[in-house]
Amino acid sequence: MSPSGRAQPLSLMLLLAMGMAMASERIGCPSGCSCQYLEVNCTGQQLQEFPTTIPLDTRQLILAANNVSYLPAVELSFLADLVYLDCRKNLLGDDLDFTFIGVAKLVYLDLSFNNLTLVTFSTFSHLLSLVVLKISDNPNLVAIEKDAFTNNTWLRHLDVSRTGLTFLDTSTVRDLPHLKFLGLSDNPWHCNCSFLDFITWMTESNVHFPDADNITCYTPAGLRALTVPAVEAQLHFSCLTQLYKQDYIFLCLIGFCIFCAGTMAAWLAGVCAVIYEVHTSKGEEEEEEEDTA
Repeated sequence: MSPSGRAQPLSLMLLLAMGMAMASERIGCPSGCSCQYLEVNCTGQQLQEFPTTIPLDTRQLILAANNVSYLPAVELSFLADLVYLDCRKNLLGDDLDFTFIGVAKLVYLDLSFNNLTLVTFSTFSHLLSLVVLKISDNPNLVAIEKDAFTNNTWLRHLDVSRTGLTFLDTSTVRDLPHLKFLGLSDNPWHCNCSFLDFITWMTESNVHFPDADNITCYTPAGLRALTVPAVEAQLHFSCLTQLYKQDYIFLCLIGFCIFCAGTMAAWLAGVCAVIYEVHTSKGEEEEEEEDTA
């Protein structure tokens, strides 16, 4: 056999070996994780960082019960087909804005049992297909911006139970056309007049509120432990009849302005009447003088 004949099979074998190496790298499974078809499960592996050897065609990624404190947006963006991401029971904190910009197909996202403190518009705005979002059991989560879910119009299941939330703007959830499930239990809700609009929406909407008996007021003290829907009538009455110090000051200023305006109007009317009377008297005297002459 000629040298060129032997070189051809050798080059084919080399290419095949390279292809197999690339394929094995592509379908490689992170150390300690289990990998099945389109699924990577790294539950309870004490991971400190996001694993970087995840197959690029992964659709379901489970990172539950680890010590991951940061999700790198670039590495996540490589998983463009990801639809299911479970990151519950980790150490994720504030740095989530624009994290999910490259996983627009995501349908299910679980961030419960973490250290979230704030949800802004930029946190989930790129997840246009999101259906299920769980951010419960984040005790340091104290605020969700009113436009946080503006782009998540397909959202059906939202759970914010057992967080530090004391207030939630009505428009945040009212404008979600497909919302069917909303978890709100065991939060320190502040049931004041500002929260009345949200309570009214709760009683009138078709959304299901699981564990409704534990959706209770924490403040003020007079309403503590009462279920949120139960205080609606009481808040309606107190908010419509209660006047605060600034209200009394405002009413006093309005009354004073009305009094001054009335006094000024009366004075001007009197002046005009006197002027008219004087002008009329002078006219009559001049006519009498002319008649006498």
